[in-house]
Amino acid sequence: MNTYNPNDFRYRVRRSDDTPTRFERVPMAVRTLSSNTLFQGEDEIGIEHHGALYRLKITRQGKLILNK
Repeated sequence: MNTYNPNDFRYRVRRSDDTPTRFERVPMAVRTLSSNTLFQGEDEIGIEHHGALYRLKITRQGKLILNK
């Protein structure tokens, strides 16, 4: 599933002053939490969002997976 969103909160598009037709991505500040803080030694946590429960899991390879 492609979840690309050009209005993503992590980036904003800004015109470069030196070239009027060129755009660059400028990272914006985003609240960041360590996975250690979130999981507190567990391999899975639940996240309630708009009445639905999502499960965020750490795989054996150390990656994160979010399931509904």
